[in-house]
Amino acid sequence: MKAAVEYFLAGGIVAWPLLGFSIVAIAFIIERCLFWFKVHRRQSRIVREALKLYPLKPSTAIKLLQQNADLPMARIFLEALELDNPNPEEFRLALESAAQAEIPTFKRFNNVFETIIALSPLLGLLGTVLGLMTAFSSLRLGDVAGTQASGVTGGISEALISTVMGLVVAIATLMFANTFRSFYLRQLALIQEYGGQLELLYRRHYEQGKQTYAST
Repeated sequence: MKAAVEYFLAGGIVAWPLLGFSIVAIAFIIERCLFWFKVHRRQSRIVREALKLYPLKPSTAIKLLQQNADLPMARIFLEALELDNPNPEEFRLALESAAQAEIPTFKRFNNVFETIIALSPLLGLLGTVLGLMTAFSSLRLGDVAGTQASGVTGGISEALISTVMGLVVAIATLMFANTFRSFYLRQLALIQEYGGQLELLYRRHYEQGKQTYAST
């Protein structure tokens, strides 16, 4: 623990904002991991089950989705299914509008991740420059005995450590950000797939209702 603290302090002044970035990144990464774990564990199963139930018992399918309204795709489906007897075009528009409204949920914290990824290496570079300035300022011509050696080595240590810290924060955040982006793109594909299936089922249900009404 003491060695870690000493290593951190050797990074100089830029170590503090990098520490702040790392704390923010870790907190948001944990939140995103919990969100995507919930989505991957439950969403596809619930949506497929609702699609199977809808042709047989629409009210049961809607109830199932309402019980799982914490899932983005369940909320998307409910926006359309809870409309009062819409025509197929209105139903499709409701699905598309609800899907657009859920996109910020999938992309949450992306801007924060991008900022951390961009700024962390720059802060590391700034620490490199400041460390080298410290090292050079400690040099004295004619100092044969090397009495300022500690200042030189301290400046070089600051330069190297700050660079490493900036790169580590940026690389770790980038890995998770890219993973979350792949999850987001996958969800967009699934929304189109499952949304198209629901739209087709509703269109059939709507046409059957019209035929039944016309025959009475």
